[in-house]
Order: sequence, then structure tokens, then C-alpha cells
Amino acid sequence: MGKLKIKSGDTVRVIAGEHKGSEGTVTKVFLDKNKAIVEGVNMVSKHEKPSATNPQGGIKQKEAAIQVSNLSLVDGNGKTTRVGYKLENGKKVRIARTTKEEI
Repeated sequence: MGKLKIKSGDTVRVIAGEHKGSEGTVTKVFLDKNKAIVEGVNMVSKHEKPSATNPQGGIKQKEAAIQVSNLSLVDGNGKTTRVGYKLENGKKVRIARTTKEEI
């Protein structure tokens, strides 16, 4: 698989699908599946059996992964942007295409 332009800690907006328009911070990225988990978006119900740590059991809400193609990076102005790259002092740096600022 290739490299993804979205990394953990980025603020993203969902641009397609059921949760279109939702924003959140990326908590985890799965490179092999091209998916990411976004905080507070795509919540699913997970049934848990009673255990020693959770004797009651029950239904818990947790985030499910979203396809990276349905996410767009949000720049400092609150607008969605594509990601570009630029060399600065011999290092490859991510930049926002709309504002040309470093991410």
C-alpha cells in the first residue's frame, strides 16, 4: 500500500457518506486498509459480555473506521484543503494547497 496524506492528530472533515459534514481529530490510521478512526464520528454500538473488569456488561458506543477517501484535511481557516509536499532545508514538509502554509 502507498502512503496516506492524513496522519494521526490531523483535523479532518467527512466529505462523503452518512456522516458528511462532521469534523473531528484523527486518532488512528490503518495504512493497510486505507482507513482512519475519527474522534466522535461514525459511532457504532458494541455489545460487551460481562467480565471481571466490566461485571455488568452492556452496550458501548465506539468509533468505527472511515475510508480515507471520504476525509478531507481542514486547514487553519476552517476550510477543507488538499495536501501537497514541499522541500524545506532538505526535509519533505506537508503543506495545505489552499493557503500554501505548513501543516
